[in-house]
Amino acid sequence: MLELGKFQKLEVVRLTQIGAYLNSKSNRGDEDILLPRKQVPDNIEVGDEIEVFVYRDSKDRMIATTRKPKITIGELAALEVVEITKIGAFLDWGLEKDLFLPFKEQTCKVHKGRKYLVGMYVDKSNRLCATMNINKQLSNNSPFKENDKVYGTIYGISRDIGAFVAVDNKYKGLIPKHELYGDYKCGDRVEVRITKVKEDGKLNLSLRKKAYKQMDEDVKIILDKLDLEGGTLLVNDSSPPDKIKDELNMSKRAFKRAVGRLLKERKIKLTEKGIERL
Repeated sequence: MLELGKFQKLEVVRLTQIGAYLNSKSNRGDEDILLPRKQVPDNIEVGDEIEVFVYRDSKDRMIATTRKPKITIGELAALEVVEITKIGAFLDWGLEKDLFLPFKEQTCKVHKGRKYLVGMYVDKSNRLCATMNINKQLSNNSPFKENDKVYGTIYGISRDIGAFVAVDNKYKGLIPKHELYGDYKCGDRVEVRITKVKEDGKLNLSLRKKAYKQMDEDVKIILDKLDLEGGTLLVNDSSPPDKIKDELNMSKRAFKRAVGRLLKERKIKLTEKGIERL
């Protein structure tokens, strides 16, 4: 049986001027498919087996190639958007015909030139398509533990939940809403710290380091911001969390920790409206 989206060994059933026609050795019920002449190995003969990847060409015909695509069925890969149309986007997957990403399979708006983590499936019309709905392809059985530093790709963002991350592009992870500081988008590669390995194996993640390490960076952010604003910032312990986040891109808790250290070191003073550098 010929399988779309996979590498398989097929038998050469006839040779022509335009290439070699192939088929499954165990099942000849399918129509023979073409391996274009430029990809046919030298000295190949009828009856020989060759490993090829099977997909559909620009005319929607099944065709074989010896080239290795950037993704196959069952895999995930970060692919670049090369075109956006009224029906969806097209991705570069290393073959002549670009891979179609339908609108209904996009978890966020995609942009030409950016890469997004996708899987691949066969649609109802028996065509290969890409999908950003990859949650079911990710595993809960990671080898990581709490406080490990890991890398991943954001594949979805929910205002109510947070950012969904494919850790190592294999495992399910989440940056909870309260940990999501900064302007992050689908497709972004992130360095994160594992804050919890849940009972079901899913990973809770943070963009920030452990508190005592992160404080050094937070202190520097506040001092740099004070210098930029002429020595005065209109935020203090009484400011709403959203205002602190907008001003300094940190939580109110982190802000209070850093301000406490700066007060202790006598580098700032509190005012009615904010803080001033000494």
